Amino acid sequence: MPLNRLDADNKFHFDKIIGQSAPLMDVLGTVSRIAPTNASVLITGESGTGKELIAEAIHTNSSRAKEPFVKVNLGGLSQSLFESEMFGHKKGAFTDARKSKPGRMETASGGTLFLDEIGNLSLPMQAKLLTAIEKRYITRLGAVEPIPIDVRLICATNANLHQLVAEGNFRQDLLYRINTIELIIPPLRERGEDILLLAEHFLKHYNRKYKKEIKGFSRDASAKLMKYKWPGNVRELQHVLERAVILNESSLLRPNDFPLYPATH
Repeated sequence: MPLNRLDADNKFHFDKIIGQSAPLMDVLGTVSRIAPTNASVLITGESGTGKELIAEAIHTNSSRAKEPFVKVNLGGLSQSLFESEMFGHKKGAFTDARKSKPGRMETASGGTLFLDEIGNLSLPMQAKLLTAIEKRYITRLGAVEPIPIDVRLICATNANLHQLVAEGNFRQDLLYRINTIELIIPPLRERGEDILLLAEHFLKHYNRKYKKEIKGFSRDASAKLMKYKWPGNVRELQHVLERAVILNESSLLRPNDFPLYPATH
């Protein structure tokens, strides 16, 4: 049974994305149109909405699907490591460089480079990234010869980049480069029936993982899940279901299995 209505179309594969709500279908419809192109995509939305899964779906349904999909969490990358991690380095380029190493952009060449939390980049790092994108080549630290790169760029952030540009904290020219198409991922609270579809999916997953045989949700439990606003989105729902499955000792999940505080937040 398809996890979403577009799974039934053999042209596109969204098997990791669960839901049938209109807001989600709108996003997947756009993905199906942009995936076959090489356009740069900026994915925005709250934390926990599944931006990485959307990025993977774009890659999977593109002509680059058999090539690398390289993920970089820029939020966890310090300024001192940025060039080495993104562009690579030559042996001896710095104290710990005991051997040459390709950077993420070189590794992703031919495929897709997914830059998560791009809003966290400092202005100096933004400038270096922009140069590599525009020139389509990189130079490893300690080397002189340029290395051509061919990457499709997909970026993601929960920040408002347009506001950061207005505040002088994000380069407008970089924003133009990364958002040929901007995809806004809806929060879980706007996806209606997808909440219960996802809850059932996570229940099956954690039943298998923890060798449980919980059959489902009481009517009151389902109502509680639907009423809650899920500020942490799908990631929060997943965590809540894992906890409930671990602690539950009956065959049914009930409202008390979900300590959501406050229930209507």
